[in-house]
Amino acid sequence: METGGAFFALPLTKHNSSLRIQLAIVILPCMNLPISARLRTALTLLLAIMISVQPAMAQSILRDAETEAFFDEISEPLIRAAGLNPNNVDIVLVGDRSINAFVAGGQAVYIHVGLIEAADSANEVQGVIAHELGHVVGGHAVRFGEGYKTATGISILSLILAAAAIAAGSGEAGAGILGAGQQAALGKLLAYTRGQEGVADASGAEYLSKAGITGKGSISFFKKLQNYEFRLGIPQEDSYNRTHPLSGERISVLQDRYESDPAWNTQTNPKWEADFQRIKAKLLGYVDDPNRTLRSYPESDLSVPARYARAYAWHKSAYPQKALTEAEGLLNIAPKDPYFLELYGQILLESGKPYEAIEPLREATALTNNQPLIAGIFGHALIASEDSGQLEEAERVLKAAVVKDNSNPFAWYQLGVVYAKRGDEPRAALASAERSLMIRDPESALRNSRTAMAGLKEYSSDWIRAQDINLVAQAQLEEYQNGNGGDCAAGIHWLTTPHE
Repeated sequence: METGGAFFALPLTKHNSSLRIQLAIVILPCMNLPISARLRTALTLLLAIMISVQPAMAQSILRDAETEAFFDEISEPLIRAAGLNPNNVDIVLVGDRSINAFVAGGQAVYIHVGLIEAADSANEVQGVIAHELGHVVGGHAVRFGEGYKTATGISILSLILAAAAIAAGSGEAGAGILGAGQQAALGKLLAYTRGQEGVADASGAEYLSKAGITGKGSISFFKKLQNYEFRLGIPQEDSYNRTHPLSGERISVLQDRYESDPAWNTQTNPKWEADFQRIKAKLLGYVDDPNRTLRSYPESDLSVPARYARAYAWHKSAYPQKALTEAEGLLNIAPKDPYFLELYGQILLESGKPYEAIEPLREATALTNNQPLIAGIFGHALIASEDSGQLEEAERVLKAAVVKDNSNPFAWYQLGVVYAKRGDEPRAALASAERSLMIRDPESALRNSRTAMAGLKEYSSDWIRAQDINLVAQAQLEEYQNGNGGDCAAGIHWLTTPHE
């Protein structure tokens, strides 16, 4: 769902691992050899294991101004402790209810909604972020190929030996050789990933220590994962056949290190902890079934998190007045809180009262120094008022929003509406092309970029941008047509592995 207010979704795309999977698929067909049922089964199992090691996903990221500000604040000291620039590191929220976090190349840490739901404190989330930064600094997503290359070498050798045995008429012997070879290959790969996890655990502990942040949250979250393993009935003897060490093993390694650290008894930042309860409640109000939200946060609970969660639940349930009452209750507590003003304006706007939404959204935009996500919904309210006198301000606000944050398809869409209302079709098409490229719709991006180029002055800045979009969209379209595109991608280095 793409909206202009708090929380909207975008496609999640990362490094595609399809070539790695295809390598194992094409080897035997190229040999032109008969494949026994047992051999085919062994190959199928191998591919299933390979895919589970690098989980394929077609997910979306969730964007919300308050949540992103919270992630920035609690991660900044850890990022600096890791020797990275906070301006270059993104903490991204993924719309998945499983308890997980991962990196996938570059300087981005992806955190699942389910992890926020499972966490009890900001300090627990910091422990996860510190661990994942260990993967970023270690370049583990990029270097995953090193471990894979070794495993693949063993796999190919076993396939060649198995093929020779089959050609000699010994199908069962060939299947046995294949099974042994694949087991050795898998063992090498799993040992490699477990090694990377150990490095990330140690690095995370180092970053927490340098930042003066206690590791209590890290230990408590690993204990949650351990309970998760118990519930799933995962054997606790050893982690030989796993991509990650057992949580109990990780706790035993980290416990002494954390307890001996000067930061162990450091009090957590009370603002971070209060902010965490807010963003967790609003997130659950957004993703949960409204009835469940109302059970978790009954009307007798007048705390800020409870009112936040209920406001979303009532709004989703099409009870705008109840939602407005909760938002007004929040504003009575903190009249100048920009995120409460954003929520109040969003409910008014989406309840068919755009003119009334303008002032709270204008104030929220000003209080956050024109935060692009909030500015986007403010621009929408100005347009939806159907007052032509508001278009000039809407254009100014939306232009500033896309300059600050170019990955905001909603703001680009609204800017296109402004241009269309003014009769500027080439720039309306250009804005639509920007949005289409962002949501991975290359056909629409191609069509709109061509329309923009046809109406814009040749070699002007806007014309050059339309040309750039045209080239990128053509490349995307060719990838899709060749079967190499799409949003199925591998998220490598997971905190835990839900498949196990």
